Amino acid sequence: MKKTNKKGFTLAELLIVVAIIAVLVAIAIPIFSSQLEKSRESADAANLRAAYAMGAAESLTQDGIAVTVGPVNLKQSGTFEKIDSTTKIGNFQLGGVTLTGAVYVHVSETGSVTIDATKGSDHFINFMGASGN
Repeated sequence: MKKTNKKGFTLAELLIVVAIIAVLVAIAIPIFSSQLEKSRESADAANLRAAYAMGAAESLTQDGIAVTVGPVNLKQSGTFEKIDSTTKIGNFQLGGVTLTGAVYVHVSETGSVTIDATKGSDHFINFMGASGN
């Protein structure tokens, strides 16, 4: 009587394992990329809030002058889709707004906020936030 030593996996078992891993990866990649986009949008929103806080503080300390803060370099170009649509920076509705590249936060004498790509002629503060400037 000869004993055969069967160690290892069969080809069918290995193929099943590879197929299961492929399905799990196919599910995980879209979820990961969506979360990555959401984190970039949140970082951009936080940088815009910080720029607004700088502008508002400067406007208050300078007796209500108009202030421009920037440039804030955005990590995510395009529309803010993943953050809450009711998110505001001052009176500026951020949810659903399309912003690209470097933007400037303008705080007027009355405290209203606009965010756009123009530097403007207001009192200027250079933004040295976490956006890579």
